[in-house]
Amino acid sequence: MLFLTNRFPKQSIQTKVGRAFEFDLRNNAPSNSIFFCDRTAPDAIEEIGSKNFMRRLKESEYRQILIYLHGFSNLPTDVFAAAEEFQALCNKKAQQEVLVVPVIWPCDNDFGIVQNYWDDQKSADMSAYSLSRALVAFINWRNSEDNDPQKDPCLKRLNMLAHSMGNRVLREALCAWNKYDLPNGVPLIFRNTFLVAADIENESIHREERAALIADASRNVVVYFASDDLALRSSKAANLKNKIASRRLGHSGPENMELTPKNVYAVDCDDVNNEYDNPKGHSYFRSGAKKGEPGLVFEHIFECIRTGRVFPDDEFRRTSIIRKGKQK
Repeated sequence: MLFLTNRFPKQSIQTKVGRAFEFDLRNNAPSNSIFFCDRTAPDAIEEIGSKNFMRRLKESEYRQILIYLHGFSNLPTDVFAAAEEFQALCNKKAQQEVLVVPVIWPCDNDFGIVQNYWDDQKSADMSAYSLSRALVAFINWRNSEDNDPQKDPCLKRLNMLAHSMGNRVLREALCAWNKYDLPNGVPLIFRNTFLVAADIENESIHREERAALIADASRNVVVYFASDDLALRSSKAANLKNKIASRRLGHSGPENMELTPKNVYAVDCDDVNNEYDNPKGHSYFRSGAKKGEPGLVFEHIFECIRTGRVFPDDEFRRTSIIRKGKQK
């Protein structure tokens, strides 16, 4: 499995193509470096470098790429397990359609959830710079002679799925990219961006707010939310403790749909989130009630990726509710 990370390795932080890469789980500080790697076995990771990484994506038999940004309190093994589950569900729907590529940023799961949450929030902010460097590397490669964009362009469609606090990483990465590397505004880089159980303020996606860049960088932005997401209740408690009072985007959806860009859609998952992820109701975007069988939220995500349209039967529709239904 190809993946990106800004977690420190046990080895040197200097990139060396072909070397073994081991996570230093005792070090949860975000690295300024970004490492391009291939996990060839559960206990075997090789650093392959950015050019080889991009080339491998281009030469892959899969038609589309899905970048997966995980949430807080996840160790690498947790991220790999989630990405493998999502990949298996995609393959079950259609072979060689979607290749899942996780981005592993440093979290800490050793302490109480509130303390752990606040530390991870700081780590998410600092990880944004590493992800923005990866976006720069991708754009540079896409326009370089190594890719030969005139004679042999890369035609892969790029999608993004950010879960929980991964939404904060994505938001801040686009802000950093826009501030330091772009003249004015981000390019349209993602076909679909899925904001699942987003742990950012619910007005953050409004025009003129920080997450509006997500809409600028995407053809479609789909917000999946559930009011009884218990993990986000802990998030709210942590933010209130630090004197930040705001509903989370993953709890209520956008504060005001009229103030969001026109390519932002909202999907209420209240009917299924706790059935799919009991008791937290937070990771409801993969399997349904039965492990290994696609849930209704996954089905909607996959169809968006496959077709490039959120509600193909109604071009003016921007909100929906995922109702309980019989799983195949």
